[in-house]
Amino acid sequence: MKDSGQAGKRAEPGSGFYARLPVFDSFARLTDPSVYTPLPADWVIGLADIVQSTAAIEAGRYKVVNTAAASVIVAIANALGDNDFPFIFGGDGASFALPPEDEAVARETLSRIAAWVRDAFGLVLRVALVPVADLRAEGYDVQVARFAPSPDVSYAMFTGGGLAFAETRMKAGAYAIPPGPEGAMPDLTGLSCRFDEITPENDVILSLIVTPVPEGDPAAFNRLIADILALVDASGEATRPVPEAGPGLSWPPRGFSMELLANPGHGLARRLSLLARTFASGFLFRTGLRIGAFDPARYIKQLVRNTDFRKFDDGLRMTLDCSLALADRLERRLGEAERDGIARFGTHRQQAALMTCFVPSASRADHIHFVDGAMGGYASAARALKGDA
Repeated sequence: MKDSGQAGKRAEPGSGFYARLPVFDSFARLTDPSVYTPLPADWVIGLADIVQSTAAIEAGRYKVVNTAAASVIVAIANALGDNDFPFIFGGDGASFALPPEDEAVARETLSRIAAWVRDAFGLVLRVALVPVADLRAEGYDVQVARFAPSPDVSYAMFTGGGLAFAETRMKAGAYAIPPGPEGAMPDLTGLSCRFDEITPENDVILSLIVTPVPEGDPAAFNRLIADILALVDASGEATRPVPEAGPGLSWPPRGFSMELLANPGHGLARRLSLLARTFASGFLFRTGLRIGAFDPARYIKQLVRNTDFRKFDDGLRMTLDCSLALADRLERRLGEAERDGIARFGTHRQQAALMTCFVPSASRADHIHFVDGAMGGYASAARALKGDA
């Protein structure tokens, strides 16, 4: 969907722009133009995606794909320090936006993260930085809003068509950033993959993506999204994919090898140190024992609230724990919209969800948790959307 003409707001320049945006807490407002503000013209869009992610997922490497995608956000966040910035986790990729003063840091960090993904996992992570001005010159816009699923965190949502167009240009080879040399390592402090896969309390974990038809009717698309959200909320047959008690936690964690690769150090000492840390955290969660400022029960409540299981980036993405009947109704409604030329959609059903976490400090409340389907997730839903399934 191209620029919808919401240029009435004037964006503030500089790194404080995003932090000063108002925050809304009703996800149903995602189609409300008043919650979005155009990005400043001199900002850049960062993008990353795993090349041939479908093949990796089919080989059972879906947790590796998710970890690689989440590592982009973690690495950029660590490189920027305390500077808040808008980002989106897409399952097999990630996107973000930054002011011009952070472009050089982002370029170096993206090069390092592409090198790390190559060296650690044998995967190709395509990365790029695209000027917002170039997107607007093509007739697209990038507008951003801040949605708060809890009082402790906010996640960015994007509209205007620019993010989707930037991804298309990246996949065509434009604005590419080459990976760094062998051994290049970003700062991945706080990246963790410790929780077990999450089985549904209803029937199925449904990954869903809905995007507008190019040159379609934006008002009709917005009505469709409102219908979908209302159908989910009114059904009583869908919940967030993370149960109130939180995910299970085994030891050693299933993601131990990936977290090990994200930790600097050498050999046995690194492995023993991480084993000790994961054992200690697992012990605290199982016993509920409080240590200093860390309260396991409070952390789990925050984790459930902070989870990023629904988002909007030029299209709706959701990961739901829902009944088969609701999944059928959603697909029928979306099929009607596709036949009417309003939207395109992709869904994928699986029997588990997985979580990848960014925890700068376990004693703080602003830890963030990315959720995706554990057996294809958003990547498989996107493949169905493109007609490849």
